[in-house]
Amino acid sequence: MKALLEELGLSVPKTHDLEQLLALLVPHHSVLRSQRRGLAFLTTFAVAARYPGFNAKGRDAKAALRWAGKVRDACRVLLGIPPTKRRK
Repeated sequence: MKALLEELGLSVPKTHDLEQLLALLVPHHSVLRSQRRGLAFLTTFAVAARYPGFNAKGRDAKAALRWAGKVRDACRVLLGIPPTKRRK
């Protein structure tokens, strides 16, 4: 997401808040709007997971990886880079 901001010539904030980054990108890439729910979910893993008391369940970790892959692929397409190939 920060690469997209850079490509657009926009300021890249020092943040782990993915919804904040999305808000900056949506005016330029409205297709990313569909990623809002996943980005909100992923943001909890960006900071909270670093501190004691946060325990991600296996199911949550798998969901986070799926969302991260979806967002990454959407950004790669917008940057003109092919999406990653998934192992099955």
